[in-house]
Amino acid sequence: MHKKDWIKMKRRSILGIVLLWTPFTILMNTGCDSQVLGAPDSGRTVKRVITASDAPAAIGPYSQAIEVNGTLYISGQIAIDPSTGKMISGGIAEQTEQVMKNIGAILREAGYGYEHIVRSTCLLSDIADFSDMNEVYGRYFREGPPARATFAVKGLPLEALIEIETVAVK
Repeated sequence: MHKKDWIKMKRRSILGIVLLWTPFTILMNTGCDSQVLGAPDSGRTVKRVITASDAPAAIGPYSQAIEVNGTLYISGQIAIDPSTGKMISGGIAEQTEQVMKNIGAILREAGYGYEHIVRSTCLLSDIADFSDMNEVYGRYFREGPPARATFAVKGLPLEALIEIETVAVK
């Protein structure tokens, strides 16, 4: 093989790799809160980070919520007052009410409502609080409540009595 032929072959190989890889490159727009994942001409997966100013800021390396293709994943919320950034005082009923308000703020920011919630996971620091939590929680889901699991756990961040994470679908 002549040197010219070898160089042409190498150029074609490199070009082929670039052309194959390019459609599957993850495209990120760092100037906003959305990312497009996947081939540009195929079914795009859009990941949108949701940050609600009227809900508590994340207290760790996570987002308040992520929306992907019409499904909203809300991180576990505890009873932090968004105006002070501190846990509210009170018992399980008051904390559950604040958690549900925080979830509502995130839902609104993303363009969803409580009626879109399809799944909840409730974490209680004491299972004896189940009945009182359930009473407050039930006020937000009068008809067609979401699927739910409730667990008693050894401890929650900031000594919270309850944490609730949800999934909503449009």
